[in-house]
Amino acid sequence: MNHKLSPLVELQKLDLRIMEINDIRRKIPERLHIAEAPLRDATQILNETKAAADAAAKERRAHEKDLEAHEAQTEKMKSHAAGLKTNKEYQAHLFEIELANKKRGEFEEKILLAMDKIDQLQKTAKELQEKRKGLEDIFTREKQVLDAQDKDLAAELATVEARQQAASARIEKSLLARYTQIKASRKDQPLAAVRDGMCAGCRLQIPPQLIAQVKRSDDLVVCPYCRRMLYWEGEPATETPSASEGKSSDLEVGESV
Repeated sequence: MNHKLSPLVELQKLDLRIMEINDIRRKIPERLHIAEAPLRDATQILNETKAAADAAAKERRAHEKDLEAHEAQTEKMKSHAAGLKTNKEYQAHLFEIELANKKRGEFEEKILLAMDKIDQLQKTAKELQEKRKGLEDIFTREKQVLDAQDKDLAAELATVEARQQAASARIEKSLLARYTQIKASRKDQPLAAVRDGMCAGCRLQIPPQLIAQVKRSDDLVVCPYCRRMLYWEGEPATETPSASEGKSSDLEVGESV
């Protein structure tokens, strides 16, 4: 590997790890939100069930008040029986009593239905409460895991950033400036290895002459497609007469940084 690029490769490893850590930490709140989703849903259903039970209880009280008022009216109507004078009036009175009793039965039926509804909703709410408790325990454990991960990542980030600053200080200023410029423009790694005849950054085929130039490690070369600085991961190529003779033509293909 080109001795000039070796420090940059190490710096890039640190930069990529910093990016990776920041990306993981950035996603932790989202992961926490997703982990909490079952608990939020269970809480919403529980609250809706409790609200329905309260509404049913309110409905029951309303029916009971209606029944109470109806019975008071029926008793008042019965008290008029002593003042009836004709059989026709008495028969009409009995008919009114019969209707009142039927109405009373309707109120009682509504009250019973409301009571059954309340019992069922309260039973469902109890089951949902137990389910919610289990989901809350699961979420609490997941939050503890994510909080611990974030804490560990924050500690690692501080260490890696310190190493990154130290590594940057050891690099030639002009070379570091070029590295920083490419990094800023690409928003990712400024360097790329040559592997299997391709740039590992853009995955495009590199001309053989340019590969030979990168192998010789005698100059800084950029990829003609993605503009990343190229480096050879293996041992430098051994100079041969043919290679020396073609060196000048090779340099015309590669672009120096």
